[in-house]
Amino acid sequence: MSLPRLSRSLRSSKSLSTLLPYNSIRPITQSLPKQQQQQQQPPSQPSPPPTTTKPITSPSPPKDRSTRILAATPSHPTTDNISKTGLSDKPLELNTPTTDKIDWTRSFHGLSAEPFPKEAADILLAETDPEEVEIKPDGILYLPEIKYRRILNRAFGPGGWGLVPRSESIVTPKTVTREYALVCNGRLVSVARGEQDYFSPDGIPTATEGCRSNALVRCCKDLGIASELWDPRWIRKFKAQYTREAFVEHVVNRRKSKIWVRKGDAVSYPWKENK
Repeated sequence: MSLPRLSRSLRSSKSLSTLLPYNSIRPITQSLPKQQQQQQQPPSQPSPPPTTTKPITSPSPPKDRSTRILAATPSHPTTDNISKTGLSDKPLELNTPTTDKIDWTRSFHGLSAEPFPKEAADILLAETDPEEVEIKPDGILYLPEIKYRRILNRAFGPGGWGLVPRSESIVTPKTVTREYALVCNGRLVSVARGEQDYFSPDGIPTATEGCRSNALVRCCKDLGIASELWDPRWIRKFKAQYTREAFVEHVVNRRKSKIWVRKGDAVSYPWKENK
């Protein structure tokens, strides 16, 4: 084909495309039969089932110290009430045979096997010095607990005696109580239950120590330490010779009462003596 004819044919095709509308020009696949179109189209893959995913929430940033301080005080208790939950101080159970080690939480080893040497007995049974005896406002005589320890140290030596818990602490709404055993020179001497009152849950740790001291005093009765304090005649003579009754007034509520004090001792707070 010569160049002039080729140029004319190209111009005619361009003019034809401009005359025909765009919608009238269909793709080749639309002019084919439906069966051929289905053969040419690739098979469609099944769509995956819809999945329900929970929105991912980012953890809230920790509050700084100033925010916690300025926050309102919670109206609910933030810690467990120890008077209701109790103390987790149950004595340990030994798995070793009793022939190798004595389980003092259950054993009565050495009880009344033989008397202690005379040197220790003389210290334990010595007469109580009246100057060391104290009196409570209600008239009850007592020997301070530390003096029982000093007597045991003189009789058996430091480390020659010990107080072993034989039960877990029982915490009631007002009292802490626990059972202890006094062991001297590898022998069980006495078993007693101590008790101590408290006024708020914050005072329970201190009450547990007071309960232990109370059990020690009770165990020492079997050794004869300060046995005069349980003798009614000795108590009456001591009161007549070393104590007096004082009429006092409470400095806060102005309540008047009568208390016992040692002769020569002044009435202490919160009482004020009426003269």
